[in-house]
Amino acid sequence: MVNKQKKKDITQLILVLFGIIVINVLSQYAFTRIDFTKEKRYSLSQISIDILQNLEKPVTITVYLEGEFPSGFKRLRNATKDLLADYKAYAGTNLTFEFVDPAEGKNAEEQQAFFDELTQIGIEPTNLSVKTESGLTQKIIFPAAMVAVEGKEIPVKLLQTRIGLSPEEVLNNSIQNLEYAFSLAIKKASSGGKPRVGFTEGHGELSDLQLQDAIKSLADGYEAGRINLTDITFAGLDKLKVMVIAKPATEFSELEKYKIDQFLMRGGKIIWSIDQVSADLDSMRKTAGGEQLAFQKKLNLDDQLFTYGIRINYDLIGDMNCGQIPVNVGAVGDQPQIQMVPWLFYPIIMPVSTHPLVKNLDGIKTEFVNTIDTIATKDVKKTILLTTSPYNRELQAPTIVSLNMIEETPDPKLFQSQPKAVSVLLEGFFKSNFLNRAIPDGVTTAEATVSKSKLTKMLVFSDGDVFKNQISEKDGSVFPLGYDRYSQQSFGNKNFLLNAVDYLTDDSGLITLRSKEIKLRLLDKGKLVAQKTTWQLINMIIPLIMLVVFGIFQHIYRRRKYAA
Repeated sequence: MVNKQKKKDITQLILVLFGIIVINVLSQYAFTRIDFTKEKRYSLSQISIDILQNLEKPVTITVYLEGEFPSGFKRLRNATKDLLADYKAYAGTNLTFEFVDPAEGKNAEEQQAFFDELTQIGIEPTNLSVKTESGLTQKIIFPAAMVAVEGKEIPVKLLQTRIGLSPEEVLNNSIQNLEYAFSLAIKKASSGGKPRVGFTEGHGELSDLQLQDAIKSLADGYEAGRINLTDITFAGLDKLKVMVIAKPATEFSELEKYKIDQFLMRGGKIIWSIDQVSADLDSMRKTAGGEQLAFQKKLNLDDQLFTYGIRINYDLIGDMNCGQIPVNVGAVGDQPQIQMVPWLFYPIIMPVSTHPLVKNLDGIKTEFVNTIDTIATKDVKKTILLTTSPYNRELQAPTIVSLNMIEETPDPKLFQSQPKAVSVLLEGFFKSNFLNRAIPDGVTTAEATVSKSKLTKMLVFSDGDVFKNQISEKDGSVFPLGYDRYSQQSFGNKNFLLNAVDYLTDDSGLITLRSKEIKLRLLDKGKLVAQKTTWQLINMIIPLIMLVVFGIFQHIYRRRKYAA
């Protein structure tokens, strides 16, 4: 009887082991998972799965977020590991990843040399304060990764900072953004060629030096440079994916407008970064009274923008949510006393829209921004991306703008108005501005004018300086786009540009991954303090009671089973 029971148990054990082996073998060829979370935080989107399953070249990912650091960064590191493990499951042998501690096994000189090398290739460091037994110590970490495909490298920023958010919210936003950041980098690195982005020149637009960091930032995934609308041919425009018109100062000819129009009609994307009023802080500083007449520019673009469904108004916005500028408030001896003061005409635009193009972006620094109106146009969807704060005021041009305004305390009653649109996204089928009009002189192509566009997009921003980087007055070096050398604060201008170009060139819907949300379910600190002892007792006593009860029932069961 005993031998039969033993044989039966051994047979069952063999069958169980055989079943486990079969399941493990089959799991090598089929991958599945069940995500029970409400927001599907542990599931990849179909867009990412398609990118990973269609990889034709090996992808190597090196993550530099490794080492000893606080729990928040450990959470970010672990979330990155989990995500890349999922990527590996879908991509198979075409994807490998590793985590590296940049400081491990190196002396001080070697560490600094390696840190400099990482910075040069786009891996930016973060200075972290770490609590130790001896107090706070400073540690440099690199919350970033590098995606490489056959020598082509794309940096990935893991930490998404944002002004005004708590550390928990910053980390949560960073984890939400991981899938988009890695999938986009893999797509860019594994694509055959870089889409072309052309910044126009020839109309007093921002100079090469002022656009240096914008072009450099785009260079990782795009072929970015300057184009001259007078010289470029229609064949040259066909090779262009995105056209950026950044702060023109002089009038566009009808031929140039025609080239812009037909570029859009053939499916090209356009970013208009235009201000309609001529005003400049440096010019004010050079005048005796510190004032300037802000007058209307003549760009000859109003009719074209109106046809597409947009109007940039001839006004200036003063906003109490603004940046600061340095002002000489006097002198002590021979030394001037410089003080930072708010400047109402430098609004800081805080993104409140949930659109993936601007979601979770830092505030965007602007200079002398105008209001935007949308025009009813058929087959064109308009989305207001960015607005001023409710504490704004319009000044119609022409108007006098003076540095003496900083001496006046703004009357809050005059700065109460509905938020004004300053950036609008337009998507759809646009009507040509040259429909039923004569073709301008100088058009040599034999092709007929396209009267209605393919499905395409454009972005309008009523500030010409939004993509301008600051330049050092001492040595002419360039500061990063969005960095204010006076307040030493970084704004979201660079990320806005990168998101805008990514959105305009993305036909797969990849940027919709930025809409992914992971809700923070934090403990109620009030209840935590009030009920701390209760929950401690529950966690200590209930497991012991369960263990004792289980032991009693196990003892009774064994006595009954073997009593006979």
